[in-house]
Amino acid sequence: MVKTLSFGIYFYWYLFKITPVYLKIKKLESQGKKEAHIDEIRKISCKWGKALLKKAKVTLNISGTEKIPEGAALFVSNHQSYFDIPIFFAALDKQVGFVAKSDLDRIPIFNKWIAIIKSVFIDRGDTRQSLMAIQEGIRLLKNGYSLVIFPEGTRSKCDKIADFKKGSLRLAVKSGVPVVPVTINGSYKLFERSNRILPGKVDFIIHDPIETQNLSKEETNNLNDTVRTIINSKLDELLLQNRG
Repeated sequence: MVKTLSFGIYFYWYLFKITPVYLKIKKLESQGKKEAHIDEIRKISCKWGKALLKKAKVTLNISGTEKIPEGAALFVSNHQSYFDIPIFFAALDKQVGFVAKSDLDRIPIFNKWIAIIKSVFIDRGDTRQSLMAIQEGIRLLKNGYSLVIFPEGTRSKCDKIADFKKGSLRLAVKSGVPVVPVTINGSYKLFERSNRILPGKVDFIIHDPIETQNLSKEETNNLNDTVRTIINSKLDELLLQNRG
């Protein structure tokens, strides 16, 4: 309990600490310096993610970084834990925003931070708001900003993957950016299993990008299942290795 409280305090202290960077990021955007703006988001996000994982004593086993596209991409991952957000920041060393549940928009200070790095909040219970969020995500991707989406819609809190929400990957198809499947293994053990912060190891596997610009209608219709199969196959492989 003490470690969990200490982590919570550190989480907010770090957000306060980097407040000047918020201002720099906003200034670069207002000046139209997009490349510098994207790079500043990359640097501070990666630093923040690594700091949180170090505080929680999390070790990342990362593979496939050479497969990360140069430009904007939609990273698609299974979702086991609250820790998946800082894990993405630490692992990718690339600007990424998130297609985040509207619940995160209610967390003081963090909501400002997650918005500044070019995320979109989506309320699946509000059809009109969801459509507006999808349109904003498409606009961001077309403008060179990468996004992460967890198509299960919520944390699994275990080593299983739920079905992907229908139309989750429409963002990539409509914007023409590549889809990059990512498998996360073990992050639920850091908090979700015990409701307290625990040290641990997490596998983060980046798979080959899937280009979306010239997909056939059938390939587009099957994209959700294709990506889920890629992610789940690697997860099953890792779980089998660990049991062995």
